[in-house]
Amino acid sequence: MAKPNLLLCFDAFGTLFSPKGAVAQQYADVARQCGIVGFSDKELQSRLLAAIRDEREQSPNYGKATGLGATEWWTNVIRKTFTPFLRNNQTLPPTLVPKLMHRFSSSEGYEAQRDLVPAIRVLREMKSRQGLDRIVIGVVTNSDDRVPSILSSFGLNVSPLRYGSSAVEASALSEKRYDIDFHCMSYDVGVEKPDRRIFHAAELMLSHVITARHGETPVEPGLESWQKVYVGDEFAKDVVGATGAGWNPVLLDVEGESTEIASLEDCPPQTLQDLFEQHAVVRVRSIRGLVTWLTGSEWETR
Repeated sequence: MAKPNLLLCFDAFGTLFSPKGAVAQQYADVARQCGIVGFSDKELQSRLLAAIRDEREQSPNYGKATGLGATEWWTNVIRKTFTPFLRNNQTLPPTLVPKLMHRFSSSEGYEAQRDLVPAIRVLREMKSRQGLDRIVIGVVTNSDDRVPSILSSFGLNVSPLRYGSSAVEASALSEKRYDIDFHCMSYDVGVEKPDRRIFHAAELMLSHVITARHGETPVEPGLESWQKVYVGDEFAKDVVGATGAGWNPVLLDVEGESTEIASLEDCPPQTLQDLFEQHAVVRVRSIRGLVTWLTGSEWETR
């Protein structure tokens, strides 16, 4: 019998990384550094949320559908947020937009989940109790196109392969190995979790990865030899979405609040297939905890 394969995908925001403090507070700090003053943090929070709502109505999906694009979309949000605070014929400081765009495209504005980089590297090298033949790691997230650059800024080796890449582009990556094999962002796919189509898009990306790595015919739609596992921090989007698409969900529950769901750390050693035959969903406190369970051993950070 052939060894099983694992397609392991993660949510991004709130799962692989989180903001370094409140987003509105970071906006306020950068604006004051650039010379915009005379506003309260509460006023800034209100203006930012209103600007995002307005921009979403005018140009959905971060501007992808209208051809605006995510960079201009966020530029409009920043302008709408801060223009009401300008005084005495003050113009928007020219450094404000670049500073904010850089901050929220990198580790300057976000921090990685604890032990994220070594955990992903251990997954790549693991000889686990699962007896896996192949493992493909992807990101499936409701986000614009900045996720790859954020993950790269943490030190992960991130593939440029994302939904919408052609088979030719995928084949050009055959000589390289990555920590993250592909991205499926709602910005590219055009739908958001819990819509099952974003998970089906990830299955298509798996086909591209396998073709690029091994020169094989693309994976058949049934994916019978692949265990599909999705890790995310939101029940309504991640657990419900993954389950509806035929994937096995793992809820990242850092605070340990979802006590009605079986804890992975308390589950005995077994295969993923056996695990999910017993539990429709499991929870885990950290990415490190997930990797420790999968590999069957503790490991040192490097």
